[in-house]
Amino acid sequence: MIKNMKEGYKQTELGVIPEDWEIKKLRDCSLIPGKYGINAPAVEFSNDLPTYLRITDIDDDGNFISFNKVSVNDMESNNFLLENEDLVFARTGATVGKSYLHNSKLNGNLVYAGFLIMFRLNRAVLLPYYLRLFTQTEKYWNWVKTISMRSGQPGINSNEYCSLEIPIPPIEEQNAIANCLSTWDEAIEKQQKLIEAKEIRHKALMQKLLSGKKRLPGFTDEWKEYKFSDLIKEVKRKETWDDTKLYDLISVRRRSGGVFHRESLYGHQIEVKSLVKIKENDFLISKMQIVHGASSIVPKKFEDYYVSGSYIILNIKNDKILSPKYLNLYSKQKSFYYQTFVSSYGVHIEKMTFDFKTFLKMSAIIPTLNEQNRIVEIIDTSNQELEIEKQKVDQLKEQKKALMQKLLTGKVRLPLNN
Repeated sequence: MIKNMKEGYKQTELGVIPEDWEIKKLRDCSLIPGKYGINAPAVEFSNDLPTYLRITDIDDDGNFISFNKVSVNDMESNNFLLENEDLVFARTGATVGKSYLHNSKLNGNLVYAGFLIMFRLNRAVLLPYYLRLFTQTEKYWNWVKTISMRSGQPGINSNEYCSLEIPIPPIEEQNAIANCLSTWDEAIEKQQKLIEAKEIRHKALMQKLLSGKKRLPGFTDEWKEYKFSDLIKEVKRKETWDDTKLYDLISVRRRSGGVFHRESLYGHQIEVKSLVKIKENDFLISKMQIVHGASSIVPKKFEDYYVSGSYIILNIKNDKILSPKYLNLYSKQKSFYYQTFVSSYGVHIEKMTFDFKTFLKMSAIIPTLNEQNRIVEIIDTSNQELEIEKQKVDQLKEQKKALMQKLLTGKVRLPLNN
């Protein structure tokens, strides 16, 4: 049970904190004052080699991304093995400040890479999980922003991390705070596992329905094969340029991630003046990123936004044969990824360009329009169920964030077990 704080406060450089709290620098709480990781290339994952931990292997919530693991093959690897509850910080780039608290039971042996800095804490002074909580606060991220932007390239070195000041309660209170907030972590983790299971079922359902391996009741008609030239057509629209107009620009994420608002710029701020206005149910293909799955239907909320000339805009040629929403689902399949890949040219996957004329010669096997619409309806329902579960995770995270703000500033104190 949480009760309002009755103890006195004191004013510090970090703000008002309880009188029995201290402010310490990270270097004074660490047994190892910030050790840089190994500078070695990643290799294909092998059970015979250590697992590599890079910045890109840490998600936005500070968790180790366990799929698509890689290894490291270097004689010095053992000198960079993380111990349980070691904490590493990203030291450069857009992700500077991101951290990961190692859980050896969950993630096994990890070797940390050169763009990470490791701290091993004195647990008699500062609990690793308490420091991990502090790295999720606004106070911490304001510090990261201030320190990292002192040079052109965002970055925080070991000495700068060592200077990080932390408001620290007595160790008994750190334990109480950690125990309290860990219940939210457990609830979040449980909900995320539920989402992962539902996503697996969702993808399996899509694969079965879109391949015809699973037929819906009441549909027995054979699926027909059509060339894409009979299904889709390119749309070209002209835009009268206006340097004083504010253009809302959108892009399409890789891996079928959908459309997103990239930025808004006035005409005079845009160098290449070749924007095209988009409409609901347009289908967009990025000529340079389609090999990475950058294609999507345009939702209604992005009607009258703009894309650059690096996109191909497609419409359905015959709406009695193909539904735009079914095309969007079809584009998420491995078979479509393969078709766009073999329709592209270039010497390196990051520099390949889509050849639309080649793609039009390829074919798709599709059901009747009525069956398409029913498949879309079922998959949309499954998507909506997933979104509800994801909203529950967001709510739990907001609850934890609000409680952290109170507990890690001392505005609310927890009863301690004597």
